[in-house]
Amino acid sequence: MSDTSFLSWPFFDDGHREFAAAIEGWAQADLEKVAPSHDCEGPKMDEMSKRLVRALGEQGFLKACVPAAYGGRSASFDVRALCLARETLARHEGLADFAFAMQGLGSAAITLFGSDEQKAKYLPKVGRGELIPAFAISEADAGSDVGAMTTRAVKDGNHYVLNGDKTWISNAGLADFYTVFARLGDAPGAKGLAAFIVEAESPGFKVASRIDVIAPHPLGKLRFENCRIPSSSLISLPGEGFKIAMSVLDVFRSTVAAAALGFARCALDEGLKRAKSRHVFGQALAEFQLTQAKLAEMALSVDAAALLVYRAAWTKDVKGGRVTREASMAKLFATEEAQKVIDQAVQIWGGLGVVSGVTVEKLYREIRALRIYEGTSEVQKLVIANALLSA
Repeated sequence: MSDTSFLSWPFFDDGHREFAAAIEGWAQADLEKVAPSHDCEGPKMDEMSKRLVRALGEQGFLKACVPAAYGGRSASFDVRALCLARETLARHEGLADFAFAMQGLGSAAITLFGSDEQKAKYLPKVGRGELIPAFAISEADAGSDVGAMTTRAVKDGNHYVLNGDKTWISNAGLADFYTVFARLGDAPGAKGLAAFIVEAESPGFKVASRIDVIAPHPLGKLRFENCRIPSSSLISLPGEGFKIAMSVLDVFRSTVAAAALGFARCALDEGLKRAKSRHVFGQALAEFQLTQAKLAEMALSVDAAALLVYRAAWTKDVKGGRVTREASMAKLFATEEAQKVIDQAVQIWGGLGVVSGVTVEKLYREIRALRIYEGTSEVQKLVIANALLSA
């Protein structure tokens, strides 16, 4: 079992420790039964994703993704709980982390900015695992540059009509509803954006195609062709789309870092296990100083990442306000260092480390996307530098 001594850090209270213990216990006892690891890739991935959402909801863990007023565990987002859940689930199974994360990310705009009616309609079922949401912001030419998006919404009586395409959308084809960002009006760049709720059965909406990537992840392209949605689907006010998106990422970038931390902890565990059991030249691999140096560097990266992750989460929960700098630092460091830790684990495993299905091989594929989505590492550096220069 991975080191859990970090739970004694002053970032957490007893409620967090109990939550972490509960989700760890469930992951150890039941996760493999709910979604066998050999079925979490390939043709059964969608089915496994849905099963995981239902199971996480039944166990009450998805209550961390919605406010207490709508069946959740805290008045608003408890970012430390979100991070603990993602770290734990990622350490056990990447698809379980994905299923949990998207329940929060996909509905976060409603939690933070939605009307009372929108919250009442969607959030209780999200928290029970009965509805699956998605977050649709990226386009082919508007990834990190959100202000460059071209999907457009036009007011038409009591409806909005959407036209355009989205890509790299998690839960495409699985989601019951999508939080969609589009250009509304003539304001330039980020000033002209708005956020909408688009249900999967809306006329003019379809999943244009699925995208296969190196790690299990339900991903696809969306198309809006004169897609009509009621005016009540607008989240907050016209022109607030960029603010909404950045506020959501301000919460969930820290959780991406937590998922990377979970992958790194798993890689460290696997590296230690292999170093102790593998014998070469008459002694355990762990007895070689070069191996010990690798393990020390891996442990250092894990603990340093954990400090940044939970500093960002604690700051958001306790101090409030925006934590753009802290969240960007956590995401940048944790994802980049996790890549290094996993690479070292593969090296310790040697030839077996690149055999399909071996844990460290799977981790090697799973970590790579985290350095790209919700803001690339390069973008995080720009965000951090901007925060420093504007202070």
